[in-house]
Amino acid sequence: MAAQNPPSQSRLSTRISLRWVPEPAFENTDTIVMSVAGWYVDLRVDKETGGIDWAIAGQRVVDSNDSSRVAFTHELDSRNSFDAVDCGTFSSLPNGDDLEEGEMPRADLPGCPIAQYEEVWRELEFRQGPEGHNKGVSWVLESKARSLDEGEEAEISRTFIGRVWGTYLALRQVQVHSRPKGSSTTIVKEGKDVSARREEWDASGWQVKHCIGPDYLPSMNAIEDGTWQTGQTVSIAGIEYTVRAFESLRT
Repeated sequence: MAAQNPPSQSRLSTRISLRWVPEPAFENTDTIVMSVAGWYVDLRVDKETGGIDWAIAGQRVVDSNDSSRVAFTHELDSRNSFDAVDCGTFSSLPNGDDLEEGEMPRADLPGCPIAQYEEVWRELEFRQGPEGHNKGVSWVLESKARSLDEGEEAEISRTFIGRVWGTYLALRQVQVHSRPKGSSTTIVKEGKDVSARREEWDASGWQVKHCIGPDYLPSMNAIEDGTWQTGQTVSIAGIEYTVRAFESLRT
């Protein structure tokens, strides 16, 4: 049965299973994916090791000619698949879950060959946050990066932070950025380890569910977010972020 959330530009999902066709389906992660108005943050934690299975963030782009096809950019990617084509076709299952089908690199095999996959996703009800019953704030932030000079290469710390009501995610990755000579475009040459933080709200406040990696990421306890607007620049713990998406619901 689909989650009973109010009309919203935000969505919160967990993965039920992954299947590499024609192998059997399985689920080895504790996954949470949040999206707000076309931007997403996705953290998949390995249930056995407690480490990051995959952490990605970027834009969620629905095909204008076929709304069942969705492409995901990888602005941050713990597997370094920045240029991989990540496009899935979605359909509804009888129980209300969503089936995603497509092709992507298979990271558990040598050489990461492209393989056909099926993932089953379940939409989650928004968790109550500090705003109270039937109220909530959702947003995605991306850290600002300095511009590179032509021919320059530099390490850049890139952070995505997201919140959907009472669920909070933060991801950070040091990346090697390069601006080739004669080009105005900056490319990501390499991504290093990702740090991640996931928190959930309960009656006692924001509680840490996962905290992984070497970098300290801000807690939701230190963020005041009620009056932001999309496109605004905000500062958190001395770092400037662009508000990529923002939604406040007061039902």
